[in-house]
Amino acid sequence: MSWPILIVAAVFEIGWAVGLKLSDGFSKLVPTIFTIISFILSFYFLFEAVKELPIGTAYAVWTGIGAAGTVIIGLLFLGEPRDIGRLLCMVLIVAGVIGLKITS
Repeated sequence: MSWPILIVAAVFEIGWAVGLKLSDGFSKLVPTIFTIISFILSFYFLFEAVKELPIGTAYAVWTGIGAAGTVIIGLLFLGEPRDIGRLLCMVLIVAGVIGLKITS
C-alpha cells in the first residue's frame, strides 16, 4: 500500500509546485490556499509512505514524479517551451523513477 500512497504524495507535490506559479508570489488568495493545502498533504502522504519504503527510494520517486508532472503541466497549460532537450530530460527522470520502483 505504500507505493499508491507515495504516488498520491507526488500528485500533491505537483499541485503545490504549480500552485506556487499560480499564486503569483502568494498574492492571490485561492491559489495560495491551494498551494499550502497541497504542500501539507504531499508531506503527510510522503511521511506515511516512508514508514515502509526506504527513504532514499521514496524521496527520489516523490521528487521525480513531482518534477516530471510539473513539467508536463507547464508544457500543456502554462506555455512553457517544448524543446527536445527538456522532453528528453523528462524521459530520463521518468526512467529513473521506474528503475527505482522495479529494483526496490
